Amino acid sequence: MTAEPDIDLDLSLRALADSNRRSILHAIGGHPLPVGSIAEVVGLSQQTTSHHLGVLRRAGLTVGVREGTRHLFAVETDGLAAVRSYLDDFWPTKLSKLKAAIEARDEPENAGSETHG
Repeated sequence: MTAEPDIDLDLSLRALADSNRRSILHAIGGHPLPVGSIAEVVGLSQQTTSHHLGVLRRAGLTVGVREGTRHLFAVETDGLAAVRSYLDDFWPTKLSKLKAAIEARDEPENAGSETHG
């Protein structure tokens, strides 16, 4: 795994398990937003949204930034990159095993149909 040392992968995965938190990440994916705007977009109260933002921040998936007097929240791309890196490690091995299993399963059927075709 090539995750950054300050990213707690377990916290990140637990944070992503909640659909409200995934909705929040989607809402701030394009640009930073204040908590009130995020709450409006995802249909949660500001208090609930703030709670979820705190969980996402502790998991390394969001950051708070100041723009003048406004406190905006943005996606922490390093945190998402660490999760993606972890998940990407599974794809080549799993897909090649799945392909081999399907080909092995289908081999007798294909051999029989080719002689009758």
